[in-house]
Amino acid sequence: MERMTLKKVLIANRGEIACRVIRGCQELEIPTVAVCSDADLDSPHVKLADEHIVLGPPTPSESYLNIGKIIAAAKKSKSSAIHPGYGFLSENADFAQAVEDEGLIFIGPTSDTIRSMGDKAAAKAAMQKAGVPTIPGFSGLIGDEAEDIAADIGYPVLVKAVAGGGGKGMRVVHDSSELETAISAARNEAQSSFGDDRLILEKYLENPKHIEVQIFSDNHGNNVHMFERECSIQRRHQKIIEESPSPAIDDKMRKKMGKAAVDAAKVANYRNAGTVEFLYQSGKFYFLEMNTRLQVEHGVTEMVTGIDLVKLQLKTAAGEKLPFTQSDIALRGSSIQCRIYAEDPSNGFIPSPGKLLKFITPEGPNIRNDIGVSEGQTISSYYDPLIAKLLVWDLNRKDAAKKMSWALKRYVSLGFTTNIPFLQDVINSKPFVKGDLHTGFIDAYFSDWNLGKIPLEVFTVAALSEGRNYSSQRKESADPYSPWTNKGTWGGGF
Repeated sequence: MERMTLKKVLIANRGEIACRVIRGCQELEIPTVAVCSDADLDSPHVKLADEHIVLGPPTPSESYLNIGKIIAAAKKSKSSAIHPGYGFLSENADFAQAVEDEGLIFIGPTSDTIRSMGDKAAAKAAMQKAGVPTIPGFSGLIGDEAEDIAADIGYPVLVKAVAGGGGKGMRVVHDSSELETAISAARNEAQSSFGDDRLILEKYLENPKHIEVQIFSDNHGNNVHMFERECSIQRRHQKIIEESPSPAIDDKMRKKMGKAAVDAAKVANYRNAGTVEFLYQSGKFYFLEMNTRLQVEHGVTEMVTGIDLVKLQLKTAAGEKLPFTQSDIALRGSSIQCRIYAEDPSNGFIPSPGKLLKFITPEGPNIRNDIGVSEGQTISSYYDPLIAKLLVWDLNRKDAAKKMSWALKRYVSLGFTTNIPFLQDVINSKPFVKGDLHTGFIDAYFSDWNLGKIPLEVFTVAALSEGRNYSSQRKESADPYSPWTNKGTWGGGF
């Protein structure tokens, strides 16, 4: 494939990932176009881009999920490429196809790859053909024979939607009496979420470790892996803390999983950035799924390898070859990421939208803040409540965890409840320190977690910052009830 020029890149996303992609483009001196809904006009990604186009109302179906509007925005802005980010349309094969049909560059895998890997039954069959270990169980579609299949697999079993992800369309079944109800519920949820009610059955692994491998492929047949990320700490089947390397595996297992991930990339005819997810239990690993996009947690890999994945996405999408081989990629030190959400961990992790009154992020050597919000911005209920990602790096896991604890103590977000205190308690917990991680971690150790007394240092950090910036804050704030203009009023949460 000949090299092409990325004359202008449209970012079909919002929040911190849109900001991250824009910064990558800026470093390569590529002009950028942001798209936004009416609710996001004042968002940082709009201000960072060279130009922006408003898609329409806040509802995702009328903005960030509207393929026609995004394609029209790309044509209007004379963009040559589209970066989908993660979430929204990033793994929508029809979107990738529409981009390709317009003669634009889709910064990601081909629509054929997205389509084949998005079908869990087809993906599982492809992995079996490639010799990649898969979860024991039935790989075909569930029909009338479900009860017999479940009995053959052995309970507990997992009813799982063929399409989509994020834990939707999934039900754990412990015995035959639950099977019919579980299938009906999973089918309805899958249809509602993905427009596809097809299901498969697999053996359910209780409390495995969730370990994923970063892969990268160019358009010339070169494939590499960039080691693994430990992603076992999850709520509602969604990750909240990730790290690399995983404390659960040794170099021998690391090499095996890396090879399996590269084999998966080859059978999928992959290109650009992707992730192969595995479940790990009792010394064995099994293919879970392939994420055909850049992951939320890609920064963890960047910190332990020194490779800028976003810039590499842009360069390989333009036809460049990978600038290294597998032997050139080294794993260095330890990195941990915490996802900062506007949500209430003491109340089922429900979203907590509101206006961001004050925002202070920790700074220091090997501390990274990937941010998609700014002070004064209202966190909308229309979108995922992720507001930022906090990453740290150090020479080993013990020191990286200490650095993360230090950084979380100095993270201040006023105006709504966040998961910051919860994350700090997890990082400091004995099971985390020991590396006793599995997908049931939160249920096992933090099911009854409640916010205790807010640490004094949080207020101290906030007050010190206010003291440094009080005069400017007083001039800029339009909110008469802000705690930064009315010292007797402390609203919001942490």
